Amino acid sequence: MEFGGTVPAIAAAGTSHPKLPSSTNRPVSFLPQGSKTRSLPPLRSSMSSHDDDAASKEAKLWGGRFQENVTVKVEKFTESISFDKALYKQDIMGNKAHATMLAHQVLLLPYSILGGIDEIERKIEGDQFEWRTDREDVHMNIEAALTDLIGEPAKKLHTARSRNDLCRDAIDTIIVKIKHLQTALVQLAFNNEALIVPGHTHLQRAQPVLLQHVLLTCVEQLERDAGRYFDCREKLNFCPLGACDSAGTGLPIDRLMTASALGFTEPMRNSIDAVSDRDFVLEFLYANSNTAIHLSRLGEEEFGFMTPSDSVSTRSSIMPQKKNPDPMELVRGKSARVIGDLVTVLTLCKGLPLAYNRDFQEDKEPLFDSTKTIMGMIDVSAEFAQKVTFNRERIKRSLPADATTLADYLVKKGMPFRSSHDVVGKLVGVCVSRGCELQDLSLEEMKKLSPVFGFLGVEDSVDKFSSYLSTGSNCVAQQLGYWVHKLKITATWFKNRTIRLITAAVFEEDK
Repeated sequence: MEFGGTVPAIAAAGTSHPKLPSSTNRPVSFLPQGSKTRSLPPLRSSMSSHDDDAASKEAKLWGGRFQENVTVKVEKFTESISFDKALYKQDIMGNKAHATMLAHQVLLLPYSILGGIDEIERKIEGDQFEWRTDREDVHMNIEAALTDLIGEPAKKLHTARSRNDLCRDAIDTIIVKIKHLQTALVQLAFNNEALIVPGHTHLQRAQPVLLQHVLLTCVEQLERDAGRYFDCREKLNFCPLGACDSAGTGLPIDRLMTASALGFTEPMRNSIDAVSDRDFVLEFLYANSNTAIHLSRLGEEEFGFMTPSDSVSTRSSIMPQKKNPDPMELVRGKSARVIGDLVTVLTLCKGLPLAYNRDFQEDKEPLFDSTKTIMGMIDVSAEFAQKVTFNRERIKRSLPADATTLADYLVKKGMPFRSSHDVVGKLVGVCVSRGCELQDLSLEEMKKLSPVFGFLGVEDSVDKFSSYLSTGSNCVAQQLGYWVHKLKITATWFKNRTIRLITAAVFEEDK
């Protein structure tokens, strides 16, 4: 399925429709044009001098029945332009599609409107557009500016127009960033072939495992995160435009045409649902939260084993010898912020009556904050993974002999598991009484409890794991092969032994 945000040329069977101007044939994005990194755009302009001058305020576009202007305090409290101007590109794309549909239905002549919208877009992207708080939000600012530019025809643009926005492009961006992080983790795994680290359970060091196996755990979690984003995008890809206030309209609009022009699957089926639905925001914020939790766990790994490069570290203001992995500590910390954004919108939506309520204005800031934060967390995690090395000597000194593997060793020699568990438990008791580790015991001391003991080092211990997708060397090589194939990573720099194992794994995958 193609998930681009471009607006296709509008055409229906047997009918020739006016095409959208070529300037619309590009991705809908949170980005200012020409930006190299995908992030929410900055707030572009300071508020105008109209804000504090009640006498200079223009009549509201909705103000026909009102005899008084709203007070300055009410206006400042209810405005949303200070943050929802980030949706200018989505609003412009919707305006163009809506105007073209109205023209096709002979409800307006589109060309002066489309040209005016293009001019406004150029001003916004050139930082020449004046955002005004007395025009409340991004929709009203653009519509009022269009009226200033072309006059009366602009007032027809709102005909049968719903004012709801769906933001899909952020999901597409996040999925790309997740793949970049997965690739960085797979490459980090290849750079540390055969490195054994302590596993952990109950906050204690447990069985030895390959570092590659640990890193691939994060890759698997991120793959599920990407799947959640794909599911979320599929569910939100329905167009609310044309629902109007909540009841729809008696005008002969073509909602299917508008939905198609904006790349939606189809229009939403119920006009009340269209203006009151925020499920898509909640699902997106949940996907962000789940990803943030996984990234926070990545930031919890044992930092004493790794050495980040200077370019992804900070220094202690007191201790000159210290180098701190602050980026990953902040990844842990910012996960709370992303989860908080989800809780904010959950609380916002709880118990709201149908249909539209102004409360929904408050979903924008948590949505923008969550999006910006999760993108930053993914980016810095990938940067960190590309610029970290591991202290092999320190890791080797930390590795205990694995009691579980010793018990399994005895089982393979024919001893019942319960008996082997008892024998190894007695060995651990000896170690506790002496204040030593299992690896400190001699082979002769072990054979006093069981004559079947043979030499079993940490490397042998790890290689004994052979069950499907376990931490054994061959199993992990197959896992790496799967991810190299899936992520389409160039493998020319991999070692020959690994290449053979990868090739076998890939062929197995293709069967």
